[in-house]
Amino acid sequence: MRRAIVTLLCGCVLAGLLGPGSAWGQDGYGSIVTWGSGPGDPPPPNTGFVAVAGGFYYSLGLKADGSIVAWGMNDAGQCDVPDPNTDFVAVAACYAHSLGLKADGSIVAWGWNDLGQCDVPPPNTDFVAVAAGFFHSLGLKADGSIVPWGDNSGGQCDVPPPNTDFVAPAAGFGHSLGLKADGSIVAWGLNDLGQCDVPPPNTDFVAVAGGGLHSLGLKADGSIVAWALNTFGQCDVLAPNTDFVAVAGGGWHSLALKADGSIVAWEHNQYSQCDVPPPNTDFVAVAGGYWHSLGIKGYPCPGDIDGDGDTDHSDLGELLAAWCTQEGDPNWNPDADLDGDGHVGHGDLGILLADWGCGT
Repeated sequence: MRRAIVTLLCGCVLAGLLGPGSAWGQDGYGSIVTWGSGPGDPPPPNTGFVAVAGGFYYSLGLKADGSIVAWGMNDAGQCDVPDPNTDFVAVAACYAHSLGLKADGSIVAWGWNDLGQCDVPPPNTDFVAVAAGFFHSLGLKADGSIVPWGDNSGGQCDVPPPNTDFVAPAAGFGHSLGLKADGSIVAWGLNDLGQCDVPPPNTDFVAVAGGGLHSLGLKADGSIVAWALNTFGQCDVLAPNTDFVAVAGGGWHSLALKADGSIVAWEHNQYSQCDVPPPNTDFVAVAGGYWHSLGIKGYPCPGDIDGDGDTDHSDLGELLAAWCTQEGDPNWNPDADLDGDGHVGHGDLGILLADWGCGT
């Protein structure tokens, strides 16, 4: 299913990138839902989003056309996306600076820069992923190395050797994390609360995320491991700890996306940042801001007659079983009336065939 693409979240309070090539942009498809104490929903039109990131009272949304929409607090220019606002493929946000990865492998950074968190080190090429910490930034190179810059007061920019074989970066307030190709997580930087102490066995991880002063890892079996500051229960993953496909850390709370398209959010909830608005369905990406949360909604495949989330031979069978029927006929199936004209015929078949393979 399309939501299964969302397997990696990186950054202090970052988002999943849903991958190119999807037919985003239809009304209601790729819309952002927000909750908690934050900047609210994005400026209209709220459609066509493929990735989202949350910062301190501001948010970033990446559109399918490669542009970034930024909204909310802008005291440091963190919402002033530099021109040209095109060709972006990933976004990251944290306290008051923002990062965007371009299709050409370069990183654009803007916002608060007092500690050099927006000064991308040269050569600004060959990057494939980005993550934003409170006052530092991370970029993953195509060769598997991580490039850090910005505040290093806690050693969060001192990548431990060997700086190789990384597949995803993530960052917290003052610590950094990197997922290795072998499924292990390397963590460095501020560790006063154990945010860099990955619990054993440090194996089989497929995604990593940094919260404020806590860390999270998603295992290949769909379970989540969380560690470090747990004052508000942000490391107490809600049961059942199964079937997760993505994970995100907020300032003091945690979020995860289930395979069924629902979002689970837990603990510090002073501003309702863990109260996912109903209906808690059809989400394809999740992100955490400092006091707010965000999710991207997908939409059911237009040809999905049997409701299993994709358009395939079983849907064709349902349509043919109801062929040439209308309401009141013995074999009438209203779900097969895809064009809503009151009967099942060539128009519905055309919709199904045009949507063939959706969700698979």
